[in-house]
Amino acid sequence: MSPVEPHKLYGELATWWPLLSPPSHYVEEAADLLPRLLGACAGKPRTLLELGAGGGSLAFHLKAHFELTLTDRSEAMSAVSRAVNPECEHRSGDMRSLRLDREFDLVLIHDAIMYLTDPDSVRAALATAALHCRIGGGLALLPDCVRESFAPRTSTGGEDGPDGRALRYLEWRFDRDPQDQVFEVAFAFLLREGDAIRVERDHHTFGLFSREEWFGWIREAGFAPESRIDPWGREVFVGRRR
Repeated sequence: MSPVEPHKLYGELATWWPLLSPPSHYVEEAADLLPRLLGACAGKPRTLLELGAGGGSLAFHLKAHFELTLTDRSEAMSAVSRAVNPECEHRSGDMRSLRLDREFDLVLIHDAIMYLTDPDSVRAALATAALHCRIGGGLALLPDCVRESFAPRTSTGGEDGPDGRALRYLEWRFDRDPQDQVFEVAFAFLLREGDAIRVERDHHTFGLFSREEWFGWIREAGFAPESRIDPWGREVFVGRRR
């Protein structure tokens, strides 16, 4: 399995996450996802495991509906999530190797799945999902894009915080080699604290796989998958554990 490269965003810059991607950005996405989660498994789901929960911004909107266990390999990001979701269980671990020796009604992997850049890593993460999902339970998998929907783009954003800090960013997605299975994301951050402004940059590599590859790996892991396109043009895979 290829290693997941370290990123400033999830380490030394993690405390800035609430100004980059706060819970307020996830209201519509959570509302769109919730019916899919509720219908993903046999019986009414009660427990949900999120692999790669990051700063917990999506979980903030799901915790009213499920008992959440939130996992991430970054302690700094888990600290952000604990502040947002203090009532939720948090556990440290890589989604490729995490073992909690428990089963859940639902397993959710959001865009953290993008950091797995080779098929063996994806298979390992889906094996983790299967081991933690009860028979008849459900999987929801939300990559940012599949190969068929990838397009280069730039985006900007950021927030002002109540403590006087402020963040603005530029995100640039591009693919150097359309023949391989990855694309790149470059970030530039402007960070303001009081009168001081500094610039930071970060570089991320994301996996890029076809729709049929995703379907094959999900089936291989023991789920019966289906997919739909959400209102933002992203593929949402849902599978029931067989």
